[in-house]
Amino acid sequence: MSPEIGGPPTLIASAQRALRLLEAVARYPRGATAKQLARDTGLALGTAYHLLRTLVHDCYLERREGRYLTGPAVAGLCREESPAAGHRRLDRLLRRLSDDLAAAVYLTRYHQGEVVLVAAQAAPGAPTVDLADFPAGAHATSAGKTLLALMSAEERRSYLARYPMVAFTPYTLRDPAQLPLLPRQGPQRAAPITQYQEFVLGTAAAAVPIVAGSGLAAVSVSLPMTQAHRLPQIAAQLRTRLSDDFASVAFGL
Repeated sequence: MSPEIGGPPTLIASAQRALRLLEAVARYPRGATAKQLARDTGLALGTAYHLLRTLVHDCYLERREGRYLTGPAVAGLCREESPAAGHRRLDRLLRRLSDDLAAAVYLTRYHQGEVVLVAAQAAPGAPTVDLADFPAGAHATSAGKTLLALMSAEERRSYLARYPMVAFTPYTLRDPAQLPLLPRQGPQRAAPITQYQEFVLGTAAAAVPIVAGSGLAAVSVSLPMTQAHRLPQIAAQLRTRLSDDFASVAFGL
């Protein structure tokens, strides 16, 4: 008889310790140091550090100025909502961001080997672009380039084998060796990726990534080329505007 049916449960000590750390961090809205958390949980400091690094890596925790706080992956676990409610929440987030930045805003996700446009929101003077060719044009869009940049080498080769780098405009990048690459960890992960008229003539765009464990997504903005001078500033604002809500809704739909 298996332990799940009638025998004693099989307990994984490292999982229990990690959960105790998560519970301890949740009690500190402004974050706690590793020493505080080790003391609260009764763990050796070295053990606490190893588990904290793992939880930060998978976005269950965030480390800011030496203190640990709950991360976006926890936000996704804490919400129980229907898909319709999740889409409504996403629509509100995109609408607010679009209004604040005065730009069209998009959420894109890498899901089951495909680059998928989840939602888009236009702004006055900045309509959304025609996205009928979006999966095939990942190499030409800022969001698609961001997701390609975060994929493993094998994932990227597989994707480009199915969707070759065809030209959408005279400005489209067509050499895989020139595609940008981003690490999945560290501050460079949030570096914006831009494109100017590569997907649609007369349009410029920028995107920043969202990474939660193995989950990859991107939030991007687009503007008419007549407003392209605003793009660097908007891209910088976008990096600071993405909240835990975006991560939880991006991977919860």
